[in-house]
Amino acid sequence: MLTEYIRAAMRRARYEILPDDGTYYGEIPGFQGVWANSATLEACRQELQEVLEEWMLLRLANNLPLPVVDGIDLAAPRVA
Repeated sequence: MLTEYIRAAMRRARYEILPDDGTYYGEIPGFQGVWANSATLEACRQELQEVLEEWMLLRLANNLPLPVVDGIDLAAPRVA
């Protein structure tokens, strides 16, 4: 399920070439603070996925919600 979530989030990623230096910038809409900037598109994708994974771990460790992506909800069920 975790791998499916990451893949689904990465499918939402948007990339652009920055006019100032020709590097690639990528971000995932709905995932505040998850972005990457690299010299090549492939390096940008890899960096973006690493940032996403670290962002997810940080949010889970701090009991913060994660966005639902393509119907995948990683929220832990509440225990009474």
